[in-house]
Amino acid sequence: MSNSDPTSFVKKVAVTQWEQPTARLDWAADLEAGRILHFEALPFIVDHSEQRFFDAGIQSKGARNISLDSSGTLKGMNASAEDQKALTQFILRYRDLAQQLVDSAFPKYKTDLRVAPTSFRPNQVETRTQSVRADDKRLHIDAFPTRPNYGERILRVFLNVNPLGQPRVWRVGEPFIEIAKQFVPKIKPYSAWQAKALSALGITKSLRSEYDHLMLGIHDGMKRSDQYQSESNQITYNFPPGSVWVCFSDQAAHAVMAGQFMMEQTYHLPVTSLYDSQTSPLQILQKLTHKELV
Repeated sequence: MSNSDPTSFVKKVAVTQWEQPTARLDWAADLEAGRILHFEALPFIVDHSEQRFFDAGIQSKGARNISLDSSGTLKGMNASAEDQKALTQFILRYRDLAQQLVDSAFPKYKTDLRVAPTSFRPNQVETRTQSVRADDKRLHIDAFPTRPNYGERILRVFLNVNPLGQPRVWRVGEPFIEIAKQFVPKIKPYSAWQAKALSALGITKSLRSEYDHLMLGIHDGMKRSDQYQSESNQITYNFPPGSVWVCFSDQAAHAVMAGQFMMEQTYHLPVTSLYDSQTSPLQILQKLTHKELV
């Protein structure tokens, strides 16, 4: 494991308001190059009545997290109707602030930005048990076996709301290009007929493109390699309570190692809406393979 300079992986930002007065092209350049933006002082006030939500028992058994979809439907919560209504408002307040940050700092994204569900994650990371492929404690880039996205970006905004002073601990890995060079040659060739079969059987929600095939191969290859997990260029980084951090999770290699009580907002963004599409995983993989992948 490398003892690299953390600033090459994470950029600290000291602003104190979610809505920015002007576009931040400097932040966009870092973000689109694969760095994580760490906002150290954005305010998020938890009301005294909302303290009751800091209990892992409110999450339904078997649910991965508590989530609020774009229609306002709350899923994964084991609580009364009154508490569900109150938690919905709690999550909506976070969603609105995350939207203010993204819309004001990166106005070019705004037109085509698609809002995905917002989550509240009350469980302790360290006690979570998952298969190797699903284990987010192993370094990975985000790619999903059932949801092909044809190069669409995955933008995520996180907030550590831990009331006990516990940081959210991540490992953050090397640039995407270095990861791709290591794993793409090991991925079995794309099969169009297999992609059609997966779609016809309903295993994938749409036809898996060659891009999605490669991204999933990189994701799985990273997670399955014990050597990569222990020896690749990476840092361990703490996000203290109150921290907000933003990244393109399909590009920034990450693993969550410890922490409890986090909020997260996901967005999907077309490559054409980036400030610099050449830094995207799609363009990087097309240059590496010398072919169109979507």
